[in-house]
Amino acid sequence: MGFLFGCRAAIRKSISSSLYNIIFAALLIFIVCTVSAGTIKLPSLGDGSSRLISPELEKQIGQMFLRSLNANLPMNKDPLVQNFVEEHARYLAQYSDLERMLNTILVIDEQSLNAFAAPGGVAGINLGLILNARDINEYSWVIAHELAHLSQRHFARGVEASRASTIPILASMIGAILVGAAGGSDAGLAALSAGQAAAQAKQLRHSRAREIESDRIGLNTMLRANLDLNAGVRMLERMQSANRFRTAPPEFLLTHPLSETRITDAKNQARALQSSSTPEARPESTRFSQTYELIKVRVEKHFSDSPLSYIENSKKANRDNPMEVRNRYADAFSLSLIGKHDEAVAAIDSLEDSIEDESVFYFTKAELLLEAEEPAKSLEVLELAIQMHPDHFPISMIYAETLNSLGRFDEAERVLTDLTRSRPNDTIVWFELAETAGLAGNISGVHLARAQFFELMGAWHRSIQHLEYAQNLLEAEEKIKAEKIDQQILDLRKRIQVANS
Repeated sequence: MGFLFGCRAAIRKSISSSLYNIIFAALLIFIVCTVSAGTIKLPSLGDGSSRLISPELEKQIGQMFLRSLNANLPMNKDPLVQNFVEEHARYLAQYSDLERMLNTILVIDEQSLNAFAAPGGVAGINLGLILNARDINEYSWVIAHELAHLSQRHFARGVEASRASTIPILASMIGAILVGAAGGSDAGLAALSAGQAAAQAKQLRHSRAREIESDRIGLNTMLRANLDLNAGVRMLERMQSANRFRTAPPEFLLTHPLSETRITDAKNQARALQSSSTPEARPESTRFSQTYELIKVRVEKHFSDSPLSYIENSKKANRDNPMEVRNRYADAFSLSLIGKHDEAVAAIDSLEDSIEDESVFYFTKAELLLEAEEPAKSLEVLELAIQMHPDHFPISMIYAETLNSLGRFDEAERVLTDLTRSRPNDTIVWFELAETAGLAGNISGVHLARAQFFELMGAWHRSIQHLEYAQNLLEAEEKIKAEKIDQQILDLRKRIQVANS
């Protein structure tokens, strides 16, 4: 890590901040990718990975990776989708081999199918996974697979396995980056790509072994959670089929190499596990099944090419199967899109007894009432929902939005401030708090929220700027708040000093 930070400081002096962020992110991700070598043996106490990469260091690397993701990738802004992904992942984690809780679960606003696990308990998905997985079982298999990567500490084991080759590869990587930084950007990028390709080719065999290991461990998680053990085979076969007709493989396959051996192994493992457990002993779990279908409707709407095509598809599905809850749910959005707001709300009301997760019902009804420019009615719905779900993240988010629509900015600010205590690493919540504090006329609150937002992005200089702006706005009697800001600035300056040393 000292070598990495030394290179970082040298590069930082000669390039723009935006290029620097991209380069350092590339270095970090490159290291994560190139250290994926190793054997299929599970880690033991006192193994090499424990000596080189401690859980605490993994956590630090994970936080660095997280800041890079926050700064460079678009994040999902639908709180209902975010909450589903988090609840499902944590539910599934209790059936996995994870010894520590998941730290952060990200949802990337990208249409491509991908999922990832990073050091320190960081996991995430692209929204494209929800689009492509046909049911909760297929979706769960991908999540179980990523949990297996975390539980087996594949990152740490990879560092130990590839320590002999990492420094030479990284040195050539640094050389390519410096060529680009010096002005020959095309040549630098070409060298960078060549270095990555060589490293990936060298580690591919070991990477495939890790994927098979994660498939096997993930299947055991699926078994304990009473989920369909053949779901992973279906996903793999569908991706393999799709890959035959593409010039470039799906994003998921770039980081999760696929082979006939892997598919065959998944089939054999599923068959073996099924034969060792009777159907009576493991009835298939239906938890999250319906909610997944409704969340998928929301993601399909988000990525629809046009409102018209979404409306046409929803209407057709509802005509073909009018009793299906997901079709009626989609139809309510279609009615809202064409301005038939009363009918849209009536359509959701008709589903009140059919939607299993009542928080989804209340959130969606409030959402449609806001679309209808009926914030007072939305507030009535949410006040009832809050009584039953007092600390529910999506309900709190749309409650704040509704209060803002009614001009009750101070109340909305208090709701979002409470959310930052339970979700201190959520960039979307901090962004919304900054906007709402501005509406409420709390200028120091705007700067404090923006400072936290930029800290989570790794933009520490900008974070310090906003803390200093807030400090200058404090009254003389606000000594405790001033001392807290002083400490935050000091901590950030120490981080910058360490990074540049």
